[in-house]
Amino acid sequence: MDNGCHCSANSDKLSNPILYNILSQMDNNQPSHNSFSYNSVPHRCNCELRRTVCLKSPSDICKEASAVLVKTVHFMKNLPAFNQMPPNDQFSLLKSCWTPLFILGLAQEHVDFEVTDTPADSMLKKILLNRQESPEMEREQPTMAGVSKLKSCLKTFWSLDLSPKEYAYLKGTTIFNPDVPDLKAALFVEGLQQEAQHALSEVVQLLHPGEQEERFARILLTASMLQSITPSLVSELFFRSVIGQADLLELLVDMLFCR
Repeated sequence: MDNGCHCSANSDKLSNPILYNILSQMDNNQPSHNSFSYNSVPHRCNCELRRTVCLKSPSDICKEASAVLVKTVHFMKNLPAFNQMPPNDQFSLLKSCWTPLFILGLAQEHVDFEVTDTPADSMLKKILLNRQESPEMEREQPTMAGVSKLKSCLKTFWSLDLSPKEYAYLKGTTIFNPDVPDLKAALFVEGLQQEAQHALSEVVQLLHPGEQEERFARILLTASMLQSITPSLVSELFFRSVIGQADLLELLVDMLFCR
């Protein structure tokens, strides 16, 4: 009897999003040492991708992640344009952008990490305590699929080798997202995003003359990958052991609006 993986032969291969196909085609036109090839990422069967995981060295990585999170909040807090917005708009933008901003911080600080399978006793504890928890307290555990997305995103940013100014203006385009629902100052936010994108384009042209258009496009395409990584993955992987049962977004609000 076969006791191996029962995933079908056609289901063990991840389908590449359109973005991955575009970037892969661009990679084929670049020297191999300057680009990260998505085709180099090994495909995993669905059984492996569904595995729940945790940090292999939580004490060290959580400390580094916490430092990045503090820098992220300070970055937002020190933007005059952000502080000029209505409080509800500030909250909506914070809720929408804190995760991609944090990941950009991980990339800029070159925070690398490894994961391991979630210990069986932790899963058992969750089952035993399940009856005592309300539905809103139940949390989605990090999976290998989610972590693979995050690590691929970080590796792509590292392959771009962005300068501090490129990171700063890219963060600006991320914060000022006019597509966030119910913004009262949506036109103002849209204008700020356009200014940030223009500033990013100028920096890219200054630092990389001759390849400005291609590099600028690659940066924006890579940044769009950030939206595929969920806040719950980041919260549970990097901060649950630090904040306990607290809600991370509520803590971020306290940090941002504390004067």
